[in-house]
Amino acid sequence: MANLKQLSNQILSGALNERITAVYGCPQSAAPLYADRLLNLLEAFQVNFPTENDQVALFSAPGRTEIGGNHTDHQHGHVLAGSVNLDIISVARPNGTSIVRILSEGFPMDVIDISDLAISEAEKNTSASLIRGVIARIHQLGFSVGGFDAYTSSNVLKGSGLSSSAAFEVLVGTIVNTFFANQQLTAVEIAQIGQYAENVYYGKPCGLMDQMASSVGGIIAIDFGDPLAPVVEPVQFDFAASGLALCIIDSGADHEDLTDEYAAITREMGAVAAHFGRQYLRQVAEADFMAQMATIRVKTGDRAVLRAMHFFAEDRRVANQAEALRHKKIDQFKQLILESGRSSASYLQNIFATGATKEQSVQLVLALCEKYLAPIGGAWRVHGGGFAGTIQAFVPAADVMEFKQKMEAVLGARSCHVLAIRPIGGCCLVE
Repeated sequence: MANLKQLSNQILSGALNERITAVYGCPQSAAPLYADRLLNLLEAFQVNFPTENDQVALFSAPGRTEIGGNHTDHQHGHVLAGSVNLDIISVARPNGTSIVRILSEGFPMDVIDISDLAISEAEKNTSASLIRGVIARIHQLGFSVGGFDAYTSSNVLKGSGLSSSAAFEVLVGTIVNTFFANQQLTAVEIAQIGQYAENVYYGKPCGLMDQMASSVGGIIAIDFGDPLAPVVEPVQFDFAASGLALCIIDSGADHEDLTDEYAAITREMGAVAAHFGRQYLRQVAEADFMAQMATIRVKTGDRAVLRAMHFFAEDRRVANQAEALRHKKIDQFKQLILESGRSSASYLQNIFATGATKEQSVQLVLALCEKYLAPIGGAWRVHGGGFAGTIQAFVPAADVMEFKQKMEAVLGARSCHVLAIRPIGGCCLVE
């Protein structure tokens, strides 16, 4: 590792530009923009954790985009996902104590005494619970974890559907893996650790897709049939080279109070699986489900049945999407995106919250996408958990700036983000 001054000099000299372009998949000409952000990070660390010669390291964990598999991961299904070029970055150092201090730009400092790694009910739904949960799980795996100081800065917008919480979990896991585990933990294990923290310590019953995409990087097809040993396969595809721009449109709605809506999807799909004595829909044959639908709808309700129908179709769709990308069948891929969006709206029903009448921002954004993209051959769908948050759109590159302008005229400036797939997931940028 290097001290802050040495690291600043490396960045200023351009010595890190090759590493930056490799991680972010950006051209050399864009490296100075990323470098400036890293310099600002180092300055902020110096202000908040004054140091002269202490050795520090730089870390990054990207946000993710769900390309296929809307609410399939928590049923041990298939997912197609990718890491994006928005991330949480951090400068950190071991501090030789049992105290972890993480200051995230714009938020109060989290101070965790890791001599006590018990679940705290008072910490539920806080970043402190994620930190404690990640460290607790790594400790359970047999590693001796010490205290550290970290300053983080994120351009993964909170509530953006790009999963800032998973990126944060992966970031903390990567820091601990570097400082205290000799980088023995794999990207898959770090993702599993993040999910554990979110499920058990934070209290949100999420699947594993968000953490996996952030940790592994690139476009990946994931089979969660065995979540302890998920099968991860890279999918080589370049949207930009194929004439498509990837956009994420922020609807502006807040999803802070929607945990119950997300949990209801998991619960209702689980109720259908339980009819067959199973825990997850992946363990149920679709033919058996269809044959017993009359009985199941009485037992679980029609919405649960519709959500199960979405799962079976969406799970098959993921494999078809991956194959379409591998063979550069762009029109087929876009058709599958549209099918996924229709299924999420009609069957999964995660477009707006139960009983909502006035607040239907996601539905409005979908309507705008249809109006502007259908005539030019684009594709669009609800992105991530749904109910609030974001829409994903694949826009012909020649039309993307006009599309962005039209969407932001309704939704506000910086609501439409043009993104790129990042080839490398959570990592130590430089030690």
